[in-house]
This record gives sequence, C-alpha cells and structure tokens, in this order.
Amino acid sequence: MEVVGSVTGHDMTNSPAQRSKIEDVAERAGVSVATVSRALRGLPNVAESTRRHVTDVAASMNYRADPAAARLAAGRTKTMMAVVPSISGWYFSTIVAGAGAVCVDAGYDFLVVGVGTLGEWGHLLEPTYHLERRTDGVIVVDIEVTDAQFASLHRHQLSLATIGTRRPDCPSVLIDDVGVGRMAADHLIGLGHRRIGLIGGAEDDLMRFQVPLRRRQGFVERLEAAGHDFDQELAAPGYFTVDGGREAMASLLDLDRPPTACFAMSDEMAFGALMALRERGLRPGRDVSVVGVDDHEFASVVELTTVRQMVAHQGASAARALIGEMEAGPDEQRNMAHPVIEEPFELVVRGTTCPHPTGHG
Repeated sequence: MEVVGSVTGHDMTNSPAQRSKIEDVAERAGVSVATVSRALRGLPNVAESTRRHVTDVAASMNYRADPAAARLAAGRTKTMMAVVPSISGWYFSTIVAGAGAVCVDAGYDFLVVGVGTLGEWGHLLEPTYHLERRTDGVIVVDIEVTDAQFASLHRHQLSLATIGTRRPDCPSVLIDDVGVGRMAADHLIGLGHRRIGLIGGAEDDLMRFQVPLRRRQGFVERLEAAGHDFDQELAAPGYFTVDGGREAMASLLDLDRPPTACFAMSDEMAFGALMALRERGLRPGRDVSVVGVDDHEFASVVELTTVRQMVAHQGASAARALIGEMEAGPDEQRNMAHPVIEEPFELVVRGTTCPHPTGHG
C-alpha cells in the first residue's frame, strides 16, 4: 500500500519545533488551557480583558494553533482521501489532480493512498487502521465497494464517493464505458475494417476492474451487430501501460492474419501500440489504424485518434459531491439524493485511423 503525502490548503510555515504549545500560553497568562482555547477562538463566556490578555501573550510567544489538533477536537479531520489502484498511471494521477484542486479551494487536506490488491483496500477498513482518524470521506476510484465495506464506512461516519463504479447510496461519477467500446468499434467498422484487434487489461485481473470488461462488451456488441464475429485471437492484454500496449501489438502483428486496425482501451496502451508498429516499419493510420481512449495530453502530439473523456473533471466532480456529503448533518444525509454523475465522452479523429485500402479488411 502506497501513501502519498497530502496536498493542503493550510498555512504550514511554522514547524512543530518552533511552535509554542497551548499549555505554555496558559501557564504564562495564568489561565487554564480551556480559557486560552476559548479566548483565541472568539467563543463566548470569556471576559474581554482576559481575551485581550491571552491574545497578547499568545502573540508574544509566537503561538499558533495546530489546525490538525483543532479539527480533531471538533470531531473532524477536514481531510479527504482518494484510494486508487495505482499512483503512477496517467489516468489515476489526473483524477487525483482534479480532486486535489477542489479540496485545496475548499480548505480540505487531500491524502492519496495507492492499493495494489483488494486485500490492501480491505486493510484500510480494518478497525486497527482507524481510517476515521485520518479522513472525513473517501473517493474510491475503479474499485468495487461491497455492501459490507460500505456499512463499515457508514459505522465510522465516513462519507463515500466512487469513480468508475456505481453505488445507490453515495455519489458516483462515471462514463458509459460500454458506449466507449461501441464508439471505437463504430469508427473502425465505418472505415471498412473487419479484422480489428483489441488491447485491454490483464487476463488474470486480481482487482476485478469493471472498466475493461464494459469497454470490451460494447466493442464486441458492435462487431456482432455489423455481422462480424470477434476472433478471440485478436485480443491481447496490455495492462494499461505503454510497455504492455507495445507487447500486445507486437503479438497481434505476429499472427498469421494480423489485424488491419486496433482498439486500445487507453491512450497509454495505444502509445505502445504505435511504437510497435513503427518498429516493424508500419505506418500508423496507413498500414494499421489505432484508436485509444482518454485524450492524454500527448495524444495530439502523435496524432492519435481517441475517445476523449474529461479525466480531471471526473476527479473534481467526485470531490465536490463528497464535500457536499461530508458537510451535511446526519439528518440531511439520510434524506439526500445521491447523484450519479455521467461524464461526457466524444470521438476525436486524428491521423492514426484511415479507411481500409480495399474498403473491407
């Protein structure tokens, strides 16, 4: 399990070693710790002369309240956590960037945790981890949250939002991944391609990701609707990495009848596929057409045709929805309608796709 330090909107200029403690202020001012706390927070039942005295003493000692301690005393951490399967991939890092920006604007700290297995995700919910001491709410990206896991979060008064999966009892942000697969297939079939490769996730997916399954479903549906059975030998795992896409395309090109076009379920895998084509002396968009998904910032550089999704916006949408849940009272939460936010996607046609030379490949 990988934990990345939090992004914060709070001032952190003084180190703990430099900061006077509230007990020091109370001792010098000759009052109780509770009186110092009430005076500095502007709470009632403190004489104005005492408030001024405490304020002056605190200023002379360069005392600054510890915001984390104050938030914990109020029963809230003022922190949001994102749980992602990987902290290195472009998609997940872009989701995190979108959510983190919203958190900073709203005054929340933002913590990112990478879980490589379902076991690590389950460990976060164990009582010994004390997740409720670390965060007020969790965004879970592309990981299924079971009913038992949701109940555990609810018992600890933690709010939840999901990206890429849907639950009826919390905000969910997603795109129509079946529709993404259909869109890619429609484009390539419309260009006259019939023998179309598919580069997807891992064959033995221990995290049980649903996104590649849904994209494959839409892709195969459209092929069959056009009267073309999908040849299973044209499917290769790309592991959602550049190297994986490169190896997958190489294996497809080694077939006795290689594909004339290929749908890679992410731009990073598509980049690897383009590398493999060029290594064989083949021209993307001339000899073999390639479609990706995401519209990575480098997609336009390599003229990649892709299904664009607004990845950072998905993270931002989930963070805004989660803040709404976290800031609502218990009674309001019970009556809230939990939104399902379906984000848009569109085909961006560039130079890596073209009609099949004979019109039917």
